[in-house]
Amino acid sequence: MLVLSSPSGAGKTTISRLLLARDQSLTMSVSATTRPMRPGEVEGRDYYFVDPTEFNLMVNRQELLEHAKVFDNYYGTPRGPVEAALRAGKDIVFDIDWQGAQQLAQEARQDLVSVFILPPSTEELDRRLHARAQDPAEIVAKRMARAPDEMSHWAEYDFIIVNNDVEESVAQVQAIVAAERLRRQRQVGLSEFVKHLQEGY
Repeated sequence: MLVLSSPSGAGKTTISRLLLARDQSLTMSVSATTRPMRPGEVEGRDYYFVDPTEFNLMVNRQELLEHAKVFDNYYGTPRGPVEAALRAGKDIVFDIDWQGAQQLAQEARQDLVSVFILPPSTEELDRRLHARAQDPAEIVAKRMARAPDEMSHWAEYDFIIVNNDVEESVAQVQAIVAAERLRRQRQVGLSEFVKHLQEGY
């Protein structure tokens, strides 16, 4: 499970999409949310859009691996699709905040690789939030006000990337994924393979 977290506007969603386009063995974890759908978003691809009552029922039924309240809306990761993808041998990308990352770590630390993405500067973060033109000015201001608190959690992550350049950042995450897949404990069937080599096969 590959977690990408960052303050809003630092680039985690862009990096996630490029990673998925370039690596067929990665799949995206689709979160449930109570926030309204933005222009261009698709139900089931970007998010599962649910009302607060349904979200609370999902929490009560323990159907979410993690959940958190962010900017007056709730977000959570449905358990079923994640477990099915892991069983199928897929690596899963999570675009979630530090609260979700902490909860996932409690659920499955051995399967988790976490990456925190920082902006090159506060000014650049502000510029990117305004440039994407998805939110009204008061929401952008809220996101900027919250960024210092979000960034204070950087030390909880395995890897830190400063997103100066998207292509460079994607390459760095790809390198992390490649290295983590080569970890001894993640290579399925490795002990049998080595045994056969030792026996002369």
